[in-house]
Amino acid sequence: MRYSQFGQTGHRVSALGFGAMNLPGVPLQQAGDALNYALDHGINYIDTAAGYRNSEEIIGETISHRRSEFFLATKTGKRDYASAKEEIERSLARMKTDVIDLLQIHYVNYVSEYKLAMEENGSYRAALEMKEAGKVRFIGITGHRPELLAKWVSKGDFDQVLFHLNLAQPFALDELIPMATKMGMGKVAMKPLSGGFIQPVEKAIRYPYSQDVNVIISGMVSVDEVKQNLAAMELEVEAEERKELEAMALELGAHNCRRCNYCSCPIGVTIPDIMISSQVRKSLGLLPKGDGFYQRMKEPIMSCADYEPCREKPLCEEKCPYHLPMQKVVQEAASYFA
Repeated sequence: MRYSQFGQTGHRVSALGFGAMNLPGVPLQQAGDALNYALDHGINYIDTAAGYRNSEEIIGETISHRRSEFFLATKTGKRDYASAKEEIERSLARMKTDVIDLLQIHYVNYVSEYKLAMEENGSYRAALEMKEAGKVRFIGITGHRPELLAKWVSKGDFDQVLFHLNLAQPFALDELIPMATKMGMGKVAMKPLSGGFIQPVEKAIRYPYSQDVNVIISGMVSVDEVKQNLAAMELEVEAEERKELEAMALELGAHNCRRCNYCSCPIGVTIPDIMISSQVRKSLGLLPKGDGFYQRMKEPIMSCADYEPCREKPLCEEKCPYHLPMQKVVQEAASYFA
């Protein structure tokens, strides 16, 4: 396992982090076995959030007795001071800990959200107060707009930043990662499989592993998944392999969707998942989870071309900050069912 200095925090963290978002979907015993196996095999970064159903409680129930062995990161999605402070206190209780190593202001994608969080009565003030009280050690930010995150972290208010980085979403490399490096921040990449679309798993994980990040958060729910992720990181990425992976990322990232979720579809198409998987589907095929997504989404995908209000001007495209041809990509996805 590779370890690195986590920004200016003074902590050394494992290159593979345990993403606990999906643990509420499996039996408690299975979740606990996965978490404890991860700790036993060198993973020392655990990531969760107050909004991940009962994920925090699972961590509290299964590994709080091993608290000294891991760096614990959680998140608040609240934007105002009072709600955020209450949520942070609740997270401490749920995880049965006296201190959260990293508290992140979660899922900040709009300038208006950032301003709310950072104003006098915003959630950032709550995080600062909890830090002063010794209940939080460091403060971070997460989001899906890498170019906006790059601007926000340049102000020096955060110790860490969490962002997408995978073969189908390499966009953090342009501005965000260089800025975070310049600011001496902890850099955490999430969704190495892009939510279950990219295969093979080993190659998918080795792409962010080849880049300038401290931790790669992988959402694992079993001992077998932990083993698979660990195996993907046994060997360092050499120059030739890195070149191959970067060429693949250039191809698979051609859709240009950041998953900012500004768009919405009146007939229920999950547009970012269609956009991001479009190139992966053509080039690599889909993992079972990705195929399941397409089967569930079949009816709205097939209905897109016939939806009258979007015939002249697609409603989804009006909201996209990147001006992407979403309607075209969704309609092309209908060929998946041919």
